Amino acid sequence: MNSNSVVFIAFQERENLGIGYMHAILSGAGYKVSTIDVRKDKAEILEELRELDPILVGFSVIFENHICDFQELIAYLRSGGIQSHFTAGGHFATLRPAELFALSPALDSLVRVEGEHSILDLVNHLQIQKGKDWTRVTGISYRDHGTLVNNASRALEPDLDNFPYPFRSDFKEYALEKKYTTLLAGRGCLHNCAFCDIREFYSQAAGPVKRIRKPEKVVEEMAFLHQEHHCRIFLFQDDDFPVLTNRTSVWVEEFCKALKEQKLIGKILWKINCRTDEVEREVFELMKMHGLYKVYLGIEDGTDTGLRRMNKRLLVSDNLEAVQTLKDLAIRIDYGFMLFQPSSTFHSINENLAFLEEICRDGYMPVTFLKMMPYLGTRIEKDLRKEGRLKGQPGFLDYDFPDPAMDNFYAFTDKVFNIWIHAGDGLGNYLKWVINYLAVFTFFHGSFEGIERSSESIRKLVADSNNFIIQTMKELSSLFESGKSGPQMDKALDRVKSSIGKKHQSALKEAAALLEQIEIYYLTRDIFME
Repeated sequence: MNSNSVVFIAFQERENLGIGYMHAILSGAGYKVSTIDVRKDKAEILEELRELDPILVGFSVIFENHICDFQELIAYLRSGGIQSHFTAGGHFATLRPAELFALSPALDSLVRVEGEHSILDLVNHLQIQKGKDWTRVTGISYRDHGTLVNNASRALEPDLDNFPYPFRSDFKEYALEKKYTTLLAGRGCLHNCAFCDIREFYSQAAGPVKRIRKPEKVVEEMAFLHQEHHCRIFLFQDDDFPVLTNRTSVWVEEFCKALKEQKLIGKILWKINCRTDEVEREVFELMKMHGLYKVYLGIEDGTDTGLRRMNKRLLVSDNLEAVQTLKDLAIRIDYGFMLFQPSSTFHSINENLAFLEEICRDGYMPVTFLKMMPYLGTRIEKDLRKEGRLKGQPGFLDYDFPDPAMDNFYAFTDKVFNIWIHAGDGLGNYLKWVINYLAVFTFFHGSFEGIERSSESIRKLVADSNNFIIQTMKELSSLFESGKSGPQMDKALDRVKSSIGKKHQSALKEAAALLEQIEIYYLTRDIFME
């Protein structure tokens, strides 16, 4: 066994910052670290591990819906003769250690909550002490003759700037030859929304549930990535970017000041996630002047009743004001919206569709929505379990609605709109990328008559697509609420399904043509910008 090698196996569609931080910590201690994408062929992963012969393999189980992939892979690797120490981390490992061990008995340990210090401690015990007393490592769980043992939790790192910059394996193109990367300004969230487990996750260890880096240190990392790796787009992964700290904008002001001092103004764009009640015109105007181009808003519901049920501590007026403010400032918007919830009725669905119609009718951003899922450790999961409504296996927990007609409505809409709204090659995602390309072009290369025409065409296409979705969802809501069945209902649903397919294909072609036009403008920009 190679006592100097450590391998992480993770879902790598986008750079995994958690793995990146642990990679940097271990590399700094002299270990050779590799990361393998869990989506890779199992036989190839097995062959790589045989060649590397690592002392430890760490599985990053951060997405519940990938638990079966990890479960199968772990069993396959053990049966293939890999004798390395197997550990796993993430929300599942932290909040449900017994369940994860039951699903994957080949695991030797679990690293709970933050992994940076615990993983180094564990690897040191396995390597330096030849595996002696590794069960004493703080912050891990293991089994002793079948009995779960949860060691004392390791306190959260109080100063995130003590960590080295996370290792990043690749810097991919975002749009128009501009590279992007992800980064963090902080960890955790002070809020406790019913559908989210972030606060519950960080509450498992001593320390504040939200920690924020020094603004100048964040900018130093951005400057390093810009200078050394030519990154131009920065996507903050904070669940709640520190727009307001202690209800003031001091952090943001210092952050923007540091961007100016590092001479990054006009050279980079950045995106954040935040709550709608944090959107204040002067603060966001300042951020836009310093490169902010897009904001992800956790809107989630378009009714005061629904927001209260989610424990969002927001009003519909907060959501509407935030959306309008960002539109006025020409800052792009992405958002989360849970149209289907455990308590959904046809009345609440129609109220929420009316809200989506109000904020999306102008074509500023595509309509999107999903079903609230009962993730482990959330209040929703606990409530549904208590009510006896929770069904499915870990990683695939679900529920039925109180009204069977709502189950039928959701099942049909999820089927016919799934590709449109959720697929990477669906219209919803395609439109978002057309808008992203437009934002990148206009920021770095300015505007002219042709790009302005393209912008207006994009807006009209998004508005038309949004109107089609909303009106179709209203029609389907009425059909399923009516309780009709039989040949007449089947005929009506077939007609709707057909119209959705045709609309999706035609709009997708139009979106592709608009994206191609922006790329042509970029390649010939010297001609158009004269």
